[in-house]
Amino acid sequence: MLDMALNKTKLSVKITVKATIAVLLAVMAVALPQLTHALGGAAAGGIYMPMYMPALLAGILLGWQWGLGVGLLSPIISFGFTTLTLSSAMPSLDRLPYMVLEVATFGAVAGLFAKRAQKSPLVSFPAVLTAQAAGRLVYVVYNLIAGKSFAYLWNSVVTSMTGLWLQALIVPLLAMLLFAVLDHEQKS
Repeated sequence: MLDMALNKTKLSVKITVKATIAVLLAVMAVALPQLTHALGGAAAGGIYMPMYMPALLAGILLGWQWGLGVGLLSPIISFGFTTLTLSSAMPSLDRLPYMVLEVATFGAVAGLFAKRAQKSPLVSFPAVLTAQAAGRLVYVVYNLIAGKSFAYLWNSVVTSMTGLWLQALIVPLLAMLLFAVLDHEQKS
């Protein structure tokens, strides 16, 4: 829908609109973990994985390139922002490399479904589930190579299931709502 809504606009306008949405989603990816940790404590980040939701949305709404970009930049921006303003890095430096890879995978893989999701919004559900599986696989493989035990990693994956299930429900519903609004606007 977004691509169809922007179909008759100049390339520079398309890029500006998509970049604006991507920036807003990146800001959300920095703000949501702060809010989650403030409300739920330090463990809430690993349970709800709030940074991942905006990357998934970026992918589904904007495509794989934008999902990848939001996913790559969000942990880096969050790390820089929290280090400078809070004197406490979030994510921590030791978690930053795998979070960059994992969040980028979430956004890019979800983005592979963007064109199909815009035509048939129900595709957003398998898009999110596939992106989550790929992202968690990247997380496990990276950390196994880095020397973490499989038991530790499995515990982390199990801990994140609440957030993954919430994302698997909320992100497609948000995407479907946005697609419906765009479709309505396009028909008006």
